[in-house]
Amino acid sequence: MGTTDDKESNEFPPEKRLEAPNTRLIKAGIATIPDMETLQECVAYENAHQNRTQIQRRLKWKAEELRENEE
Repeated sequence: MGTTDDKESNEFPPEKRLEAPNTRLIKAGIATIPDMETLQECVAYENAHQNRTQIQRRLKWKAEELRENEE
């Protein structure tokens, strides 16, 4: 991990990414997840706090995208 990823993760913790005032901002928060570690933090946060099916589905799609990019 570079310092850019670490800095980005710290600036946008799961609560900022997933507790935005509208869905467009939540979608943007998910789209800008840089790595699997941040994604896992977001999934854990969502499961513990809101547990919204639509958001969980978007997080799953993001995981698939990140895995494809690793290959």
